[in-house]
Amino acid sequence: MGWAGLRGRRVGVWGVGVEGRATLRRLEADGIEPVAVVDGDDVEPLLGCEVVLKSPGISPYDDPARRLADAGVTLTSGLALWLEDAPAGKVLCVTGTKGKSTTSSIAGALVAGLGHDVLVGGNLGTPPWDPAEPAADWSVIEVSSYQAHDLTVGPAVVVVTSLSQDHLTWHHGYETYVADKLSLCTRPGVETVVVPAGDAELLRFRDLLGAVVEVDGIDPWVDELGLLGEHNRRNAMLAREALVRLGVPGADDDAAIARAARGYTPLRSRLTLVGTCDGVDFVDDSLSTNTLPTLAAVDAFAGRRVALLVGGYDRGIDYTPLAAGLAGRSDPLLVLTLPDNGPRIAAAFAEAAPGVDVRAAEDLPAAVRTAHEWARPDGVVLLSPAAPSFGRFKDYAERADVFEAAMRAL
Repeated sequence: MGWAGLRGRRVGVWGVGVEGRATLRRLEADGIEPVAVVDGDDVEPLLGCEVVLKSPGISPYDDPARRLADAGVTLTSGLALWLEDAPAGKVLCVTGTKGKSTTSSIAGALVAGLGHDVLVGGNLGTPPWDPAEPAADWSVIEVSSYQAHDLTVGPAVVVVTSLSQDHLTWHHGYETYVADKLSLCTRPGVETVVVPAGDAELLRFRDLLGAVVEVDGIDPWVDELGLLGEHNRRNAMLAREALVRLGVPGADDDAAIARAARGYTPLRSRLTLVGTCDGVDFVDDSLSTNTLPTLAAVDAFAGRRVALLVGGYDRGIDYTPLAAGLAGRSDPLLVLTLPDNGPRIAAAFAEAAPGVDVRAAEDLPAAVRTAHEWARPDGVVLLSPAAPSFGRFKDYAERADVFEAAMRAL
């Protein structure tokens, strides 16, 4: 459809968060006045619309969205319309359960470091259709599973970083989550899908991935990024391969890429060293909201004592893979479980990793104090919750702030 396809139609906007506000600005710039703007579950005002641009947090599988669909209302999104209009050969989309923000930010930094104008946005925070954003030659767009569901076309190149259980409530189950997440890979316009080599869970769904290119190994230029964790280094390799496939000038030049990498600033709360106290390193990985990145985070500290702070909002995901993945760790490990799903995590360890020292903490500051004492004199206190921050904190950043404040209070 594209944005021009909205002209002369009854348009509604559902959700007024970051994307919703950008959508309203775009409609105003295009001279289109929405007939209804709704921020909640009461969709009655939207029933008279032909097209509703919804925010990504609104599940099409829940009753309010089904009511609109049953009434013949077309549900779409700002990103779907933007991709209809964008030149596919100038756009890279990055998706995956975890690692997509880091991969997107690295890709954007490399494009900029090679001397090109680039917009980095999507789920990462900047809606590319927002008229407040300046035009750019290249676009790197992070795409969540929520956003992928609404898309009708794709870019020339897609990166899929990883795949594991997530957002099960929104998608009403894992199989639907996988189908929505990977639907981006086979949309019209997609020519290449870049994935990490040997990812068993991803390759289990190879029929949904389209034209796959597998990336293996770590090249020397990655050292210039200053990243902790092999998973982050692998994501950097995915980013570079995607830019080569997209045809970004200079992306295939090792020396130029190394120079570009030196300008990268790692994102917050993605395996970030925030301080050292009494010889103990404190590492913030607050953005870890499921088992996959938490396992990767612990692996980043092979040979060291690790006190792992894990737990948060309970979305019902299975923590057995986390326990099983840590059961064979030869280096000392303490697992401190946090509310609200701490008891469920502890139960998974009792079943799959009974030899691991697991203790319950009443809150994050208490966990930090216990972890610090245990990890001395040269260990790591790792906040990698494998759960969202909802309920206890405003967002992942507030959780990270509390973690860092507790460290400084020691």
